[in-house]
Amino acid sequence: MTHILIVDDEPVILEVLTAYFEKEGWQVTTAATGHEALMRFQETVFDLIVLDLMLPDLSGESVNDTIRKDSDVPIIMLTAKTKEEELIAGIERGADDYIKKPFSPKEVVIRIKAQLRRRQKQAATVYSYQALTLNPSSYEAHLNGDALRLTPNEFELLALFIKHPGQVFSREALLEAIDDEGMIYEGYDRTIDTHIKNLRKKIEPDRKHPRYIQTVFGRGYKFGGTS
Repeated sequence: MTHILIVDDEPVILEVLTAYFEKEGWQVTTAATGHEALMRFQETVFDLIVLDLMLPDLSGESVNDTIRKDSDVPIIMLTAKTKEEELIAGIERGADDYIKKPFSPKEVVIRIKAQLRRRQKQAATVYSYQALTLNPSSYEAHLNGDALRLTPNEFELLALFIKHPGQVFSREALLEAIDDEGMIYEGYDRTIDTHIKNLRKKIEPDRKHPRYIQTVFGRGYKFGGTS
């Protein structure tokens, strides 16, 4: 059974989301503070976390950072922040999606299903390029034999690249590849740049001279090879 952790200090939000999630057949655990969320995270393996950024003790960003040290579990941030730079900052911290408050519970359910589908994709082929290997069926990636800890969006982008070396992808095309419902990030295609920057930190020996993900000015990005 899919197990979801909801972190929010508003009882009404916890109650409403719990009702909607349980209607989907999902198991739900709730936490009203950052410390409680981290305690629940240490106790249980969750399939996804819905995380409010405005908590009474720790900030949601701090909770996210602590979780990301040990896990690539999908994280959807709930935020009242509306500035693009603030939303991009959440992606830079490894969040997989964000939803602005006020929101529709049905929208949250759709976003969660999109993230869960990504996790459930199966493929028999193991892809490799130079020192990188990617196994979609086990959701594992390695660089020089060492395991890479990638967020779901980073994994999906790397999978797309490694399957099509040399092909140039626009930001819009890359956004579509990680947005099953056509609604994530609400058109902020520049968030792709943030995902690429985070991915480069994890796979590039020299980020100033990328070996794998190359910028094609005015067009987008390509993965090694030639276009």
